[in-house]
Amino acid sequence: MDATETAADWIVDRPKTVVLAFLLLTGLFAVGLGTISTTAGTEQFTEGTPAQRAFEDVTREFGTPFAPDSGTTQLIQRDRNVLAKSQLLAMLRAMAELAERPGLRVESTESAAGRIATELDPDATTPAAQRRAVERATGEEIDTAVAKLADEPGFRDQLSDDFNPTAARSSATVGVVTHSIPAGAAETGGGGEQEGPFTAIQLRASAIVAGVDDGISVFGQGIVAAEFSTVIADSLLIVVPAAALLIFVFLLFSYRDPVDLLLGVLSLVLVLIWTFGFVGLVGIPFTQFLIAVPPLLLAVGIDFGIHTINRYREERVTGATIDAAIRRALGQLLVAFFIVTGTTVIGFAANLTSTLAPIRQFGIVAAVGIAVTFLVFGFFLPAAKVAGDRFRDARDLPAFGQQPLGREGSRLARALTSGVAVARRTPVLFLLLVLAISGGSAVYATGVDTSFSEEDFLPPAETPATLERLPEPFAPGEYTVTRDIEFLEDNFEASQGDTVTIYIEGELTRDSTLQSFQRARERPPGSFVSTNRRAETTSIVTVIRDYANESAEFRALVDRNDVDADGVPEDDLEQVYDALLASPQRDRALQYLTENRRAARVEYETEATASQEAVTTDAREVADRYRADATATGQVVVFQSISALILESAVTSLVAALALVAVFLVIAYAVLEDAPVLGLVNLVPIAVSVALLAGTLRLLGLSFNAFTATILSITIGLGIDYSAHVVHRFADEYEDGDPFAALDRTVAGTGGALTGSMLTTTTGVGVLVFALTPVLGQFGLLTALSILYSYVAALAVTPSAVVLWARYVD
Repeated sequence: MDATETAADWIVDRPKTVVLAFLLLTGLFAVGLGTISTTAGTEQFTEGTPAQRAFEDVTREFGTPFAPDSGTTQLIQRDRNVLAKSQLLAMLRAMAELAERPGLRVESTESAAGRIATELDPDATTPAAQRRAVERATGEEIDTAVAKLADEPGFRDQLSDDFNPTAARSSATVGVVTHSIPAGAAETGGGGEQEGPFTAIQLRASAIVAGVDDGISVFGQGIVAAEFSTVIADSLLIVVPAAALLIFVFLLFSYRDPVDLLLGVLSLVLVLIWTFGFVGLVGIPFTQFLIAVPPLLLAVGIDFGIHTINRYREERVTGATIDAAIRRALGQLLVAFFIVTGTTVIGFAANLTSTLAPIRQFGIVAAVGIAVTFLVFGFFLPAAKVAGDRFRDARDLPAFGQQPLGREGSRLARALTSGVAVARRTPVLFLLLVLAISGGSAVYATGVDTSFSEEDFLPPAETPATLERLPEPFAPGEYTVTRDIEFLEDNFEASQGDTVTIYIEGELTRDSTLQSFQRARERPPGSFVSTNRRAETTSIVTVIRDYANESAEFRALVDRNDVDADGVPEDDLEQVYDALLASPQRDRALQYLTENRRAARVEYETEATASQEAVTTDAREVADRYRADATATGQVVVFQSISALILESAVTSLVAALALVAVFLVIAYAVLEDAPVLGLVNLVPIAVSVALLAGTLRLLGLSFNAFTATILSITIGLGIDYSAHVVHRFADEYEDGDPFAALDRTVAGTGGALTGSMLTTTTGVGVLVFALTPVLGQFGLLTALSILYSYVAALAVTPSAVVLWARYVD
């Protein structure tokens, strides 16, 4: 007795026992739901990469141990003229409010308004005193102060690009509040697992400033971290109910019976509880990536559910009893479900080849969810269906809509068999045409870009009107981070250039060390800011020169050891370092050179308009100029390295998925049907789907990003479902040597269930386009397209491939 017969015996003989066992296990997994933690943002992707490790080394080596961190909050002020007296007072009032709150731990404040006030009254050193200085000043005095400060770079950098010193006008300004906070609390860039102290400080500061002047907004990494976390909850609150509503409508059409509908929905709930209970129990954090998992599992679960109920109904309408109908349905479906589950799990698990932790976690959770879906819809739903139908028969209760979808002779069946009609006439020509189109699409797809940025994880600057009109509690909150980022980029271009860090390790007391620092500045690459063909840098050399200008004694020491009189010592660097670290410049020096003289950092300014890729390439070129072991790092370099890993992940997971699925299908069909080549036939339509989707990615102007990098392997995982059902049903129907009769029965019967599955799946996954994170919307769109392509290819391409198999192989 084989496994399918054993399973059928349990389901037919002990349906209530099977149902009870699943419900008890559901209670155990439900415990894990309460232990799920969340994490969001970019840190989850950058952790563990070489560039990020170097960045962390820089932070560790050049931070002051056990000292408070410093975090900064930016106050962005917009108005017709932020240099008008009323606007200067508004900025100073906001800063004074923040400085007077002990809980905000304000260490210092800096703003154009504060500089103007100090110019008016040199003794005005606090926000409150500065406000009084501006209050006493006349408009003419303020204009005079602005004119005097106009040429100072620091003052100009705090004002928007439209600053007019003659008219004393500017439409925007940025003030900076520096906080002294507990060590480690400022590390919120990119979002953390929980709301940290610095995030709480900035959220409180935002509320205080909003009460002072609505023309001033608060921006900082704490606000970014808060929005990272909030967007997960808001997206789930929009996506899951929308998916559930649309899926319910399609299930109503597919099942057309209240009891079957209830059992189908209950099965979907069990799948979600088991999957996310597992997430909580094993400690996998819930990320923005995992928002896509519920729609995916609902999609696959619906597919399994429709096939189960539809195949059972096909037998029942022929007059078969409940027991006979479920046995025949399970005899065919459990094998098909096993093939589909195996290939789908492989498709998702292929993401374990990625070096990026969130993609690996997504692969694990999705693969576990698919395995759970197989168990629930392969065993629980049939057992519940048997128990339910027996209950109805015993009480003579009515049943509704018991006709299967796509039965032979129906309009749907006639429409679905068009692929069989093509296979009867010109299968070879048709497959060659499909091959040409797919090949062209694959070649076209080689031009797809790759991207990774913090903005990928943030909601759009303007919430779509359709979402704004949603009633509570579904209406999303107000998001400001993306809008503020775009505003800063558009209006403060002159001050928006990034910096990259060259992290140097080795013996830094050698005579040639600092000269190598200077030589590395010469003839800088195009993305670096330069003056007289020398890169603008800040390093230990900068500190040495600055202190030499302040101290005659130190300048004499430098001069004695400066062979070429360029202000950079070459000899006896140990003595120079000792003197510098014993001076008032010690703390500043330790920001660029470690006390043991074994590591240093050099900061290079980059052009605001330079691309992430160009900056990274140039930074690595400059790092190679150093004699010691040098590594390029910084946020730009880290993000670009993630972009490269994303592309590598997409290609590697695709190759792994195709290879493993091919092996699995060949073995499965060899064992089950003694026809191993049918496994490759099964793979033909999915290869077509992958090629078409890759071309569509470029056609729509989309790129591989943290989310869409998984789409090709997911297309294999989800799309194989459709062709697997067609090929396996054909293998069961193919008895008399006539492939066309078997194909007609296959497409008419299975095609109807596939159609219902496609509609519910594309709709269920497609609702991700309403997610607040743009890249998640792109992921939903591409996943829905992949399912549509797979459905069409399964019904249009598979018949011709099967006919050629029957003609030349069988």
